Amino acid sequence: MRWKIETFHKILKSGCKAEESRLRTADRLTNLIAVFCILSWRIFWLTMLSRSAPQAAAEIAFTPTEIELLQRIVHDTPHNAQAPPLVRNVIKLAQLGGYLARASDPPPGNTVMWRGMQRLTDIQLGY
Repeated sequence: MRWKIETFHKILKSGCKAEESRLRTADRLTNLIAVFCILSWRIFWLTMLSRSAPQAAAEIAFTPTEIELLQRIVHDTPHNAQAPPLVRNVIKLAQLGGYLARASDPPPGNTVMWRGMQRLTDIQLGY
């Protein structure tokens, strides 16, 4: 469990950049960290879910809008065309974050998932 906890904190510190916030009151900082914890958990959960339960439905991890946007924006590669729907959408999300999705690449990690989630959120707001 220690590795999982440390990975969660790495996402919280490096991805969310929680330490760089310039909030002056404890209440504001507490609220910000609460939101960042939810985001960090989702990134970590998506990464681990695609590895531990690849046959799960994509609707477990993504909203219908997110699935639609990923299908429209990121095209299937030969590498992920035969993958289950959840894994395919996780790879598409990672590709938004810079993952190359080559046949020899390891599964996407938390960093590219974080970057991809940032871009998908921006795209969703624009949509």
